[in-house]
Amino acid sequence: MTTTTVALDTAVGPAVLRAWAVERTVYIELYDGRIIGFPADRYRILSQASNEQLAQVQIERDGHALRWEEVDEELMVPGIVANSFELPPR
Repeated sequence: MTTTTVALDTAVGPAVLRAWAVERTVYIELYDGRIIGFPADRYRILSQASNEQLAQVQIERDGHALRWEEVDEELMVPGIVANSFELPPR
């Protein structure tokens, strides 16, 4: 499992402190202490990614976005927190 962290002095809106993936679930730890997990398969591009590719999640935009460089996908944290998924549950 690969874990990515970012250091911020202040954050406006929900911002990610740490991000990681376990199999098909991506987890984020927010600066306010919440830990949120979401199924990667609810996003078109991530649904096609391997577990190894999902594990390469990076925190971008001062904690306000997640990025998977190899599959060229970026998700904004407010959308994740609001459960703005692209696909229905399987």
